[in-house]
Amino acid sequence: MLINEEIRDKEVRLVDEEGQQQGIVTIDVAMRMADEAGLDLVKISPMAVPPVCKIMDYGKYRFEQSKREKEQRKNQKIIEVKEIRLSATIDTHDMEVKAKAATKFLQNKDKVKVSIRFRGRQAKHGDIGLDVMDAFFELVKDYAVIDKPAKQEGRNMFMILAAKN
Repeated sequence: MLINEEIRDKEVRLVDEEGQQQGIVTIDVAMRMADEAGLDLVKISPMAVPPVCKIMDYGKYRFEQSKREKEQRKNQKIIEVKEIRLSATIDTHDMEVKAKAATKFLQNKDKVKVSIRFRGRQAKHGDIGLDVMDAFFELVKDYAVIDKPAKQEGRNMFMILAAKN
């Protein structure tokens, strides 16, 4: 936004500090009215013909705008993606421990990426990895929904789980 002397247009449509239309005036008249009010002349709509300028306290406006943005960021929840790594030959107890960690992540409303890295000849047997993924989902199904189903890419298999609402 351009303010005060930065505005180079000859004529502007002026809006005063109360929000009342003052009509189309020359830039000199608009600057004088802003000075008399002790406020700034701010170009709020540069693409309009003629451009729209408003008389306002620009410092106060910027402060309130930054306060609003800060409030919005505070209310925003950043969803993290946590990863749980399994193996094609994982034992039941080990899987239960990993499922317990995954439920903790899901209760915090984070997404969980479940991955299996195949070693050696295991990569040829993607069905074993799929069975492990299904068994893992059965353990966490009370807390999770499948965001992306299990998919094998080379030596890795991924599945992304999201928290239930």
